Amino acid sequence: MYQDKTLICKDCGNEFVFTAGEQEFYASKGLMNEPQRCKACRDAYKNRQKPERTMYTAVCASCGKECKVPFQPREDRPVYCSDCFSKKKDQRRY
Repeated sequence: MYQDKTLICKDCGNEFVFTAGEQEFYASKGLMNEPQRCKACRDAYKNRQKPERTMYTAVCASCGKECKVPFQPREDRPVYCSDCFSKKKDQRRY
């Protein structure tokens, strides 16, 4: 039913193949438009959309180990390293 199509990337202008399998996948997901970018340009586009994450240094309130967290630590809230955070999270489940 589907046949491979050669498309032109709108970013780099290179040809790329939109395979029959990919077309079938797009159809199964209800996607109506063909891809506009080749795989390399699609990956580059996704990566430039993500802002660089700022990491902050903190001291774990449980074990005292230095750790990096993706938020600004506050004095009124404890910060836990990933190991202690996982342990605390597991204890709350049971």
